[in-house]
Amino acid sequence: MTESPQRVAIVTGAARGIGAATARRLAADGLAVAVVDLEESAAKGTVEAIESAGGRAMAVGADVADSARVEDAVGRVAAELGPPVVLVNNAGVTRDNLLFKMSELDWDTVMGVHLRGSFLMTRAVQKYMVEHRFGRIVNLSSTSALGNRGQANYSTAKAGLQGFTKTLAIELGKFGITANCIAPGFIVSDMTKATAERIGQDWDTYVAARAAEIPVARAGEPDDIANAVSFFVSGSSGFVNGQVLYVAGGPKS
Repeated sequence: MTESPQRVAIVTGAARGIGAATARRLAADGLAVAVVDLEESAAKGTVEAIESAGGRAMAVGADVADSARVEDAVGRVAAELGPPVVLVNNAGVTRDNLLFKMSELDWDTVMGVHLRGSFLMTRAVQKYMVEHRFGRIVNLSSTSALGNRGQANYSTAKAGLQGFTKTLAIELGKFGITANCIAPGFIVSDMTKATAERIGQDWDTYVAARAAEIPVARAGEPDDIANAVSFFVSGSSGFVNGQVLYVAGGPKS
């Protein structure tokens, strides 16, 4: 019996944090993983971790908001690893500020990475999914989509990704492609550390205060999100489509 070819995943923003944990988890699940980040050198640590565990991976540098860079990156992945049929749009940035202090650049930068980047990556990858009549798209939203002080740009982008996900689910479902969205709550990461610094709070005190507000009484870890991604991209999740899963240690509306 001929073995089925190894499925290929692309994870953006995968040099660290949630993206790195997701890339490692998908590799452990048996997928070959393209680790995409703004600088290729930054992605190499994740690749080395995957390869040392016996997996296949490659580092790819790309600005996801740049259409030419995206097309080049996806084409390289297809040529070197194989046609990508799993896409995790995780790349993100914050430019937090209160509305009256927020610059147009702050707004445009966040929209560019989160929304334009997810659009460009999905547009470039979906043709491989359609051809293979199988695809899994997971977009990373946030509980900030429900509104968060000092994050008008980020909250808007993360809410937009939920609408993007539901539309992809409708358009692509007939091709065997599902699109789902994960909205993390408070996760210990470089991004949340930057938030603590912005508001002038000690990191340990900040984590303890946030954890006290969570029903499971702990902060989230990147692996908590990677576990949810693993389910959404599996072959057994084919009837789960267009959903937004809040992974936040408690219910969110």
